[in-house]
Amino acid sequence: MAKVALITGGMGGIGTSICKALADAGYTVVTTYSKPGKEVEWLASGKEAGYSFHAYQCDVTDFDECVALAGRITADVGPVDVLVNNAGITRDASFKKLDKVNWDAVIKTNLDSVFNVTKQFVDGMTERGWGRVINISSINGQKGQFGQTNYSAAKAGMHGFTMALAQEVARKGVTVNTISPGYIATDMVMAVPEDVRNKIIAGIPVNRLGKPEEIAALVAYMASDLAGFMTGANVAINGGQHTC
Repeated sequence: MAKVALITGGMGGIGTSICKALADAGYTVVTTYSKPGKEVEWLASGKEAGYSFHAYQCDVTDFDECVALAGRITADVGPVDVLVNNAGITRDASFKKLDKVNWDAVIKTNLDSVFNVTKQFVDGMTERGWGRVINISSINGQKGQFGQTNYSAAKAGMHGFTMALAQEVARKGVTVNTISPGYIATDMVMAVPEDVRNKIIAGIPVNRLGKPEEIAALVAYMASDLAGFMTGANVAINGGQHTC
């Protein structure tokens, strides 16, 4: 029976590539979405490409909705073996202009969701003696970024969570790791004015944006049996832009 992989926020550029990579690796793939509408087209597009994904509406900032989500997935698809915490938003502003609403929105979506969703599945992983939790952070959680105190704090917090939980579940066959992508050629980044995008690329030693498929390939490795000796790690994949 195929293992089940859950990717939160899996309908974006990186998320879709992760869903495809894990499906290609033999997993039954489940994702979440926050607002109804997009999932119909996304599921249809995946089906045309040969993928049979499962999608559930869930506000990952709401603990009770995550409890309900876990019950639905388990009943419909089976227990979750691989969890990729990928849901995230930005609400950029300099700290002087940042208000409490946008601070809370980013912390809840990018960090609280990691607790809310992981809490539903990690005990089952430890009981079965195998599991993978993969947290998608950011280069800006490592080095910080002007105008992103909220986002940088949340993404740095994700790796703190990774390091602590990894120690708690390592003896039970469950690994917990972080991936910190740099600038990736998603639709959002490609929509940035060309001159701004060129300035970003000029600061990347490999002189290009990353590809969503490159992040997805790393996720697929971390989800595999071959990654059983890797836990508590934060793997930077940013074209050499930040090396610490």
